[in-house]
Amino acid sequence: MREALFVKQNSEKWQHYDSMQQANPDEVANQFIEITNDLAYSKTFYPNSKTTAYLNGLASKLHQTVYKNKKEKSNRFIHFWQTELPLIFLQHRKQVFYALAFFLVSCAIGTLSAKYDDTFVRLIMGDAYVNMTNENIAKGDPFGVYKQSNGFMMFLQIGSNNIFVALYTFVSGILFSFGSIVSLFRNGIMLGSFQYFFFSKGLGFQSVLVIWIHGTLEISAIVLAGAAGLVLGNSLLFPKTYTRMASVLKGAKDGLKIVIGLIPIFIVAAVFESFVTRHTEMPLWLSALILLSSAAFIIWYVFIYPIKIYHNKQHAHAREN
Repeated sequence: MREALFVKQNSEKWQHYDSMQQANPDEVANQFIEITNDLAYSKTFYPNSKTTAYLNGLASKLHQTVYKNKKEKSNRFIHFWQTELPLIFLQHRKQVFYALAFFLVSCAIGTLSAKYDDTFVRLIMGDAYVNMTNENIAKGDPFGVYKQSNGFMMFLQIGSNNIFVALYTFVSGILFSFGSIVSLFRNGIMLGSFQYFFFSKGLGFQSVLVIWIHGTLEISAIVLAGAAGLVLGNSLLFPKTYTRMASVLKGAKDGLKIVIGLIPIFIVAAVFESFVTRHTEMPLWLSALILLSSAAFIIWYVFIYPIKIYHNKQHAHAREN
């Protein structure tokens, strides 16, 4: 890459890092890693240039800031969910949209497959589950499966399983993102066929009101875990100006933060599925309220709130300068 192009691609970032007064140790450390990677690239290809000298000075400045701010803030735990995680969602919003697109396409495939192949639902869900659900429908209690297990044991099993699925979906992204895409497709096809099964029985609207009490948070979190896997996989495929190792480490760190941030969502979803969904006779307004509130929270926290934080930081930076 020519030096002029290298400078053009990165000058705005360098100037931003050079001028900002950043107190958050994690952000300063990330900036230091980025600048040292750019410095290593510049030293390799333009060893005696002004660009290399400038980056060397900027790296020294950030190095001093890292050690000055080395002590963690007491509210680190709160800061993670309040600021850090939303900004990661904003930074990797393309991967979030890609994961959602892959998942919706797979849901459509599962729905159409179930519609045109009577055996497809049994292939995906298993004969035992389909037979049990048909028996429950005949008894007038189509969602009786949610009432059969002890609530606490159900909570432990569902919560741990969903967290495992999220971790698997994330880690499989190291296979050039393909592993995460496969996991999203598998879960999407399962959901599409599962939901069509109830619609084919004339229970579509009722199934939405019951199943999506917990499904809204659970499915959203799985999609976001898929996005985390794409962040990891893309860091391997497209390192940009980073070394490939530095890019993978950064992608793994951001992806893991997303998955860790999803754990409370999985826990709440497991609580809903274990202790709330079983009350299939609850009033329509209450079921709709839980479902819509869950959807509103995901939309706000993943898409709206991060933009607000970013603009607030930009305004604060403008006032400081």
